[in-house]
Amino acid sequence: MKIYKVGLPFIGMSSLMLLMSPLANAAEMSNMDHGSMDMSGMDMSDMDHSSMDMSGMDMSDMDHSGMDMSGDMSDMDHSGMDMSGMDHGSMDMSGMDHGSMDMSGMDHGSMDMSGMDHGSMDMSGMDHGSMDMSGMDHGSMDMSGMQGGKAPADARSPDYSNGVPYGRFGKPVMMDSLPLWGVSVDDLGYQFDDDQINYEFDTWYGTDSNRVTLRSEGSIQTKDDKEIDSLTSLSYWKPLSIFWNGEAGVAYDTENDKSAVMAGIAGTAPYFIETDARAYLYTDGQVRLDLGAEYEWRLDQHWVVIPEVELTAFSKDDTDNHITKGFNEFGADVRLTYEMLSRQLAPYVGISYETALGNARDLRRQEDEAVDSSSVTAGVKFWF
Repeated sequence: MKIYKVGLPFIGMSSLMLLMSPLANAAEMSNMDHGSMDMSGMDMSDMDHSSMDMSGMDMSDMDHSGMDMSGDMSDMDHSGMDMSGMDHGSMDMSGMDHGSMDMSGMDHGSMDMSGMDHGSMDMSGMDHGSMDMSGMDHGSMDMSGMQGGKAPADARSPDYSNGVPYGRFGKPVMMDSLPLWGVSVDDLGYQFDDDQINYEFDTWYGTDSNRVTLRSEGSIQTKDDKEIDSLTSLSYWKPLSIFWNGEAGVAYDTENDKSAVMAGIAGTAPYFIETDARAYLYTDGQVRLDLGAEYEWRLDQHWVVIPEVELTAFSKDDTDNHITKGFNEFGADVRLTYEMLSRQLAPYVGISYETALGNARDLRRQEDEAVDSSSVTAGVKFWF
């Protein structure tokens, strides 16, 4: 009876130690230092890694040159593995699932990754600076689904319609290439003191790049002999720059009954001053130069004050037509306009002033003509 009582505790302690020995071995392996382990001859193809916890393993000094890791490592937790010092020269990783592996410190210089499944690999932290890809064979790579390269000749039609018809309205036309026309009457008014009607208009037909223009300006006397003085030109118009346009053509002057060749430039000077300069070469060798400047001072959406100045000069004397060499005449005009009907129609009232310059003043005095004149004017300007 005594032996029985002594033997029972001994058997119980032995059984308890046997049960705890696997746990002790597992605990001992979790704290193992694998830095100096030689695993070059290990065959891991039949190992079950599904429950291995390698989160604390330091594998920086391990030699994996002969490791066969083709087994099932899909359930391994690689999130905490430090593989920065590993030599992966001949590792066979074709069966590995690298979904959560941190490979930011790995040297990929000679890794054979031909059989790897990279579908879910997180390579955002990898350093590719030293990767040697010079020996890669790209000859059999299928890149047919990638964008880039030269498009086929029939990829798009020249007019970008891609075979779709334009419908009943036909092919569209760009506005800058569509011929248009316009009429602009800058002045059509009556001078009360001089009893005459002044006018200035131009019409054009063409595009934004090329036009044909017809321009005329002058005065019509409303008393006595009803004399008409006008200068009319037909010219070709073309933009020279963003703010300036050029003109060249022929002209006819009724005041001296002579034709001329005309060339000029018109546009917008700094501070939005509308400027024009035109030169006329008459058949008798006389040269006439007309200079003009106009500014629109807008008071509000409808009321506009327009000051304008004009200057005329000639190259030689022509006493038969009351012309002297140099500057002959200066004119100034100020008009108060009210724009209506989408600013296409603007009646106005104003004051005009004209004076002779230089030798032209003496010539007018000799012929008993007024040297200076001023008048109240009223009229309308419009365009369409």
